[in-house]
Amino acid sequence: MTTYKARYTCPSNIAIVKYWGKFGNQLPRNASISFTLTNAVSDTEVSYSPRKGEENNIQFLFQGQEKPSFLPKIENFFNNIKAYLPFIKEADFVISSDNSFPHSSGIASSASGMGAMAMCLCDIESQITGKPMDIQKVSTIARLGSGSACRSLYKHMAVWGKHDAYPSSNDYAVEFGDQLHSVFETYHDDILIVSDKEKSVSSTAGHGLMDTNVYASTRYQQAQDNMTKLKAILINGEVEDFGVLAESEAMTLHALMMCSSPSFILIAPNTIEVINAIRNFRAETKLPVYFTLDAGPNVHILYPHSIRDKVTDFIKSDLLCFSPQKLLIEDKVGNGPLRIQ
Repeated sequence: MTTYKARYTCPSNIAIVKYWGKFGNQLPRNASISFTLTNAVSDTEVSYSPRKGEENNIQFLFQGQEKPSFLPKIENFFNNIKAYLPFIKEADFVISSDNSFPHSSGIASSASGMGAMAMCLCDIESQITGKPMDIQKVSTIARLGSGSACRSLYKHMAVWGKHDAYPSSNDYAVEFGDQLHSVFETYHDDILIVSDKEKSVSSTAGHGLMDTNVYASTRYQQAQDNMTKLKAILINGEVEDFGVLAESEAMTLHALMMCSSPSFILIAPNTIEVINAIRNFRAETKLPVYFTLDAGPNVHILYPHSIRDKVTDFIKSDLLCFSPQKLLIEDKVGNGPLRIQ
């Protein structure tokens, strides 16, 4: 009986221009671009063995414990990707995963988790067929599990969604490429955990509410325009313009949530306190430290490596008090998934 196994770590990513709203089978209403992170990762191992029963048997463990509540999403993912990976129809699987950060708190755990799972499954296919992995195929498969997962597979920055200024696609993400200014290759994203509680509304539900959001069409055009502006900013290394755009995108994302029907709020009181403290610090010091938010309350603090020591001191003295667990993930732009031997 032939068995196969693969294990990968895959990072989360933080979108600078946000994707919010989708159509079809996990396709984006607007293009998006993200930093690939380094330390906020999912560590996932997939073991394959020939199927014993009439149906696929999938066992899923999260942090060493069986999680039956996760199985419907995984089973749906497997059904979506059978056309791409036919071998999974004939197999039983044991999947074990862990995160370096709180699950479902707005740090794109589905992106890192589904990205890692897609890497594992395509690695197993490569072991079976002897053919090399195709990263665009991996990205397409990851997208079918979680839209933003398709961006976590590339170093530094990735673009997903059709846009005239980029060689991009709705089906998979692509690497931003060699034009990226060196200042952004070492950018920092320190994530302050102001709440590690599970979100009250999932990202999937939030995306769905864009279908009836009165501001949806205006938002999609705004995102496409911001993608055009951001390209020149990234090539030229304009950190102030970058920060202004990043903050605007973060506030727009959460404004859209508040304008949905039904409306919902994912930011917390401490989120506002941190945002105000960052803006005050920037005004006083003239240092280019900015923030962004994902679909949750936790604050991503963005800044170039050249001011790391000053920003670290500021975070510890002025911001860490807003994290009940004093939890800070000191992260930075990274190189994508890593195969664990």
